[in-house]
Amino acid sequence: MAKMIDRPSGLAATATPEFEAQRERWEVASAQGTPRRGPGSGATDRTLSDIPLKTVYGPADVDHLDLARDLAWPGEFPYTRGIHPNGYRDRLWTMRQFAGFGNARQTNERYHFLLEQGQHGLSVAFDMPTLMGYDSDQPQARGEVGKCGVAIDSLADMETLFEGIDMGDITTSMTINGPAAIAVAQYIAAAEKKGIPRAKLGGTIQADILKEYIAQKEWIFPPRPHMRIIVDMIAFCTEQMPKWNTISISGYHIREAGSTAAQELAFTLADGFAYVEACMAAGMDVDSFAPRLSYFFNSHIDFFEEIAKFRAARRIYARRMRDTYGAKDPRSWKLRFHTQTAGCSATAQQPENNIVRVAYEAMAAVLGGTQSLHTNSMDEVLALPTEKSVEIALRTQQVLAYETNVTNVVDPLGGSYFVEALTDEMERQAEAYFSQIAEYGGVVEAIEAGFFQKEIAEASYRYQRSVESKDRVIVGVNAYQKDESIEDIDLLRITEEMEREQARSVQNVRATRDPAPVAATLERLAQACRDPKDNLMPHLIDCVNAYCTEGEIVEAMVSVYGRYTERSVF
Repeated sequence: MAKMIDRPSGLAATATPEFEAQRERWEVASAQGTPRRGPGSGATDRTLSDIPLKTVYGPADVDHLDLARDLAWPGEFPYTRGIHPNGYRDRLWTMRQFAGFGNARQTNERYHFLLEQGQHGLSVAFDMPTLMGYDSDQPQARGEVGKCGVAIDSLADMETLFEGIDMGDITTSMTINGPAAIAVAQYIAAAEKKGIPRAKLGGTIQADILKEYIAQKEWIFPPRPHMRIIVDMIAFCTEQMPKWNTISISGYHIREAGSTAAQELAFTLADGFAYVEACMAAGMDVDSFAPRLSYFFNSHIDFFEEIAKFRAARRIYARRMRDTYGAKDPRSWKLRFHTQTAGCSATAQQPENNIVRVAYEAMAAVLGGTQSLHTNSMDEVLALPTEKSVEIALRTQQVLAYETNVTNVVDPLGGSYFVEALTDEMERQAEAYFSQIAEYGGVVEAIEAGFFQKEIAEASYRYQRSVESKDRVIVGVNAYQKDESIEDIDLLRITEEMEREQARSVQNVRATRDPAPVAATLERLAQACRDPKDNLMPHLIDCVNAYCTEGEIVEAMVSVYGRYTERSVF
C-alpha cells in the first residue's frame, strides 16, 4: 500500500515502492559523481548568502508545511503566493526607472523622455548634498552637486522638476531619507501651485531613516528625534493624502552594504515593525496607516534565493501584522513592495554583461510577485546612465512583461520542493534575527549597540573572501577577463559649470524672496520641534512656500535636535 508523507494537509506526496526504488538508485548514482572543479566550484553547495544547499529536493523537505497555514492561494492570507488573486493577469507591475542628475531642468527633460518610452511612474534620485540636507552653494556640497542625482534646493527646483507633468495623474517615488519630510512638503507645495490638491497625489516617499543608521549612512538627526519626524509625517499623510504611501521601508541599501538575503529580509521587516510600533505608541490605530506602508527590496543575482526571500517576506509580514499588532483590515496584512535590481552585482568590467544580470534579477523580482520594478542600467557602476542605457533597461522590463509569458500564471514556482524549502529557511533565519533584536530592546537600541552594522560587515567580508578565492565567479572580474578601456564607453558627465549654475540658482532664490516669512516660518518650525504634540508637517509646508531652502530648514531643526555621530563598532 502507498505510504503518505506525514501531515496530510501539507504538500502531499505519495511515497510508492516505485518512488522509493527510484530514490535509492539516484542516491547510488549521485554518490558516484565527480565534483565539479575550476572557477566557481567552491560555491556549488550553498546560496549567495551561504545557505547550505542539497543536490536535489523532494517531498521530505516540505512535509512540515501546511497548505492552508503556510501557502494558501494567491490573494489569501498569509499571501505567500502573492497579494492579488490573479497576479499580473489583472495588472502588470509599475515600471519605474530611478532617474535624476544635474539640475532640475535636465532631470525634467529625462522624465519626459522616459514617459514617452512607456514608463508608468517617476522615481526621483537626489544628489548627495540634497540627501544630506545641504544647499548646493554650501562648502559641504562642493564637488557633489548633481553627481548622483538631481539637486533640489528649494520649491523653485521642485516646480521645475515637474514642469509640464500632471502630478495628479502620475505616481512619483522619491528616494530620500534624512530630509524626506521636507521633500514631501516641497512636492505638496509644487502640486498645489498647479491647482492639484494633496489628496490627489499618489506615490511614495522612502523616508526610512532606520536603515540609514544601519547601512547607507545618510542621516542628519539622531535616531530618537528622527523617529518623531517620521511619525509626524505618517500621521499627516494618512489624514490628508489617502493615495500616498507614507514610507517605503528599504532593504535595498542594507543588501547593497553587503548583507545576506536573510539579513536584508529580517532587518527590513524589523525596521517596518519599529515604525508600526512608534505610530501605535503615538495613538494611531494600526489600520489607519498600515495599508499605506510599502517596502523596497533588492533583487540580487541568486535567482531562487531572491524569489524565496520575497515569498517569505509576505508570509512573515501578514502573520505579524495580524497576530502581533492586531490589524483587522486585510489591507494591513498585505506587504506591498517595490524592487530594484542589484547595483552591487553590476561590474565596471565588461559593463554590457550587466544587461544580462539585470534581466535575470528582474525575472526573479517578477516571479517573486513585486508590485513595482526598477531595472538598473548597464553603465550605472561607472556614471549616471545615458538615455540609451536607460532605454535598454526599460526595454528589459517590457520584454519580460510582454514576451516571456511568465506573467500568465500566479506564483508559477509555488509547490516546488526547493523553492518552498528555501522560503521556509528564509523565514526561519528572519525569525532568529527578530529574537536577537528583541534581546537588545528593539531596533533603535540594536542600532546604538552596532548590532546591524557588525552583522552586515561580517557577511560582506565572507562574500569578498569567496570572490577573491574564486569560489564564486564574477564574469569579467575574477574570470573571463579581457583588456578594455572605460574611455571607450559613452558616459553621462556632470560638469563643474552645472554646479556653479545650481549654486547661482539657489543664491538667486534667496535674493528675490521676501525675507520676513522666511524668518517667521523657520522660527515657528524650531518651536514646533521643541513641542512633541505639534505636528511638524504644516510648519515644513509653510517654510517651503516661503521659499526657505532645504539647508535653512535643516539648520532650524538641527538647532533643536543636533546632528548624529555614529558610534564606532569593531
